[in-house]
Amino acid sequence: MTEGRKLPQLVMRLASLSDLPALALPSGFHLRNFEAGDGENWESIVEKSFGWDRNFERKIASHSYFKPERVLFICEGEATVATACAWEEPQWEEDCGYLHMVGVSSAYSGLGLGYSISLAALQKMREEGKKHAVLETDDFRLSAIHIYLKLGFQPAYEGAELQERWKQVYQNLGKKLKA
Repeated sequence: MTEGRKLPQLVMRLASLSDLPALALPSGFHLRNFEAGDGENWESIVEKSFGWDRNFERKIASHSYFKPERVLFICEGEATVATACAWEEPQWEEDCGYLHMVGVSSAYSGLGLGYSISLAALQKMREEGKKHAVLETDDFRLSAIHIYLKLGFQPAYEGAELQERWKQVYQNLGKKLKA
């Protein structure tokens, strides 16, 4: 469950990482991996994009899956403005990557950075030998869901309740849920 939510998160799956598009960043932006001292940068982006106070050490760095190259940032000059993790979670298959903690500082929304940082994390998963990917999100994160659909993710659901939730999400996006 997530903060302020009583429903479990929605799951989306990307069937294959084999045919991802090339990464293209807007002019003035560049991609880089986590570097020493970036914990505060990550925390700042998470706070600005989600309104959450998260401790990088507890949430990311203390996990056995943590590797600096799995925590990605998009920067404008020296300023970190977007982040995502090319993660692993034990409940998913061994060859499945987990797209985790995608965030863009609110001042940079609308520039396509959410798409770009998500794509960069997916490319990292593929580089590490992952074959497909999964993510968890909330019904109200319509901008993020729109990006994930654009990247090829599809809803994963079992049961009428999840199908109804996805139907509502698609309706809110102005799309029709495919059966």
